[in-house]
Amino acid sequence: MLINGRSDNLLTTADRGFHYGDGLFETLAVAAGRPCLWQRHMQRLQRGCERLRIPFPDADRLLEEVLREIGSADQAVIKIILTRGEGGRGYRLPEVTRPNRIIFCYPWPEYPNNACDEGVQLRVCTTRLGINPALAGLKTLNRLEQVLARSEWEGSSIAEGLMLDLYGHVIEGTMSNLFIMRDGTLITPDLSRCGTAGVMRELIIDTARDYHLPVVVTELNLRELAAADGLFLSNSLIGIWPVRALSDQLFDIGSLDSGLVDEVMARGFRH
Repeated sequence: MLINGRSDNLLTTADRGFHYGDGLFETLAVAAGRPCLWQRHMQRLQRGCERLRIPFPDADRLLEEVLREIGSADQAVIKIILTRGEGGRGYRLPEVTRPNRIIFCYPWPEYPNNACDEGVQLRVCTTRLGINPALAGLKTLNRLEQVLARSEWEGSSIAEGLMLDLYGHVIEGTMSNLFIMRDGTLITPDLSRCGTAGVMRELIIDTARDYHLPVVVTELNLRELAAADGLFLSNSLIGIWPVRALSDQLFDIGSLDSGLVDEVMARGFRH
């Protein structure tokens, strides 16, 4: 664990990330000892910093620190946390902002071995996502909605839970973004009012357009999911997981072109 470039595990309790969730984070896959989709993650982090008015760290120095934390690991997970830093009591921004950057390196998670080939099962969570366009799309440190949603089930038979907003629109999974295939068109939920705009989601959209596959970003509800030809999930670690079942409804896990899937996986985990 690195804090501001130093091997340490102590962070001041005056940090606003601790008090208010005042900060951002990125979770990156490591393949062959290198962080994947580095530029896309940095672009999202920079957009988040601009929205929250947190100074963006030097990307070259951040990469050097990430590589140092990876060390000799071949496959791993890197988590970068950027907080606003210390501040006094109260919500007002400090006069001088000195962000703290924290880097963790974790072992690669034990995901289901058959998830990509056989698909996964989903459920619908009762915990809803609040509406807040000011924070929509960002990966902020406040993940309490996802924590509560993930606490709704136990066991390994269900791989992920879908989260709706307060109006019943399907937004995302607790840890993933959602896509559906319908009549040859790739559709993903609009995230302008809530949700997290995933880096892998962005890559899938760009790759689909390269393949001349129509892509639509729009509002979706559960009835439209039920009428879809297929569903799949994405994030920076899982890549793409086809969905075989949502509650009791089965879906075709081969609805997305295998060539497109292979290309996304190649681009997403290229080192």
